[in-house]
Amino acid sequence: MAPPFSRDEYADRLTRVRSAMEARGFEALVIGDPSNINWLTGYDAWSFYTPQIMVVGLALPPTWLGREMDAGAAAFTTYLPDEQVVPFPETLVQQKEAHPAQFMGDWMVSKGLDGKRIGYESDVYYLTPAAVDHLKVALSNSRWKNCGKLVNWQRLIKSDAELAMMRQAATIAEQTMQTAWDGVRPGVRQCDLMADVTAAMIRGTPEFGGDMTAIHPLLLAGEAASTAHPMWTDVAFERDQTIAFELGGCRKRYNVGLARTVHIGKPPEALLTTAKAIGEGMDQLLSAMRAGALCCDVHAAWQSVLDRYGLEKKSRIGYSIGVGYAPDWGEHTISFRPGDETPLPENAVVHIILGMWMDGWGMELSETIHVRETDAVCLTQFPRDVHIID
Repeated sequence: MAPPFSRDEYADRLTRVRSAMEARGFEALVIGDPSNINWLTGYDAWSFYTPQIMVVGLALPPTWLGREMDAGAAAFTTYLPDEQVVPFPETLVQQKEAHPAQFMGDWMVSKGLDGKRIGYESDVYYLTPAAVDHLKVALSNSRWKNCGKLVNWQRLIKSDAELAMMRQAATIAEQTMQTAWDGVRPGVRQCDLMADVTAAMIRGTPEFGGDMTAIHPLLLAGEAASTAHPMWTDVAFERDQTIAFELGGCRKRYNVGLARTVHIGKPPEALLTTAKAIGEGMDQLLSAMRAGALCCDVHAAWQSVLDRYGLEKKSRIGYSIGVGYAPDWGEHTISFRPGDETPLPENAVVHIILGMWMDGWGMELSETIHVRETDAVCLTQFPRDVHIID
């Protein structure tokens, strides 16, 4: 086992983060999002169920602080030397009278960070208010400020090595969707098919294996497809049922999303009409997508098709994607919707998901897309038409 990227790759990422820190006036950064920790150093383990942070200073090297039991993962997933891996004692795990962040705060004081301008991620799933409170008490002379999505925005532009990793994830996504298409039949239980789908996702290819996607595979069948994120059940598929699969592939924590729709039996006219509109909409927005295009203008290209068909979709239609841990694979930066005037940079990767959740049924079509200088290309090459099973 080894880090997925070169030392130079991680060094470049650190340089970008420090430049953003200087621009924002931060002398140190407390990172709580495991996706950002992974992107910055390669650290990879299911370790975020207990307090875990990475501290980065303009002069202080990236240092992981987390549970002692999980510290060993740094040895084979990162290039961090021992002094940049700081475990808190096992006696602090879910302790009533003490908190790991007290240990972390004391360590930060020992590194001369008290009195510094410190940014922290205030809107992540994993860095709790209790942890932040303890850090602020320990470093009471520091000036604390929410750094927002500072690291996330540095992740937006993908390197050649990241793009290669995501192309591998795309291959796994195609294989996973093919497993779903081959296995869905009347009488097959949803849970049995999804067991095969998940196995295909993890098995990967003979050349490279897969990881579990940050968003767990979703199955929207029949009436349950009228909402966006239902889970499968142990009910069998039936004839005259429309089924949407929101799946994907993941390689070294890099996610690629892929959604497609299947119908068992003769498809209703409403499904065919809606599918035609969504397909045209995907083509239209792809033609509008290139480096420099505004996210809202890409959305407008899609909306022009919906308006022509008299359809409505209230939610955003996409977002940037890359490294991710449960519960989300999005990077929490750009969104494709009215009013988002963010220009798309060259070598961003985005997931466009055109879900239509109707009265009693629904369908989905999605693509993960590489934004290039003059155009945009899909990472997967999988049929977009509704798959009809007689």
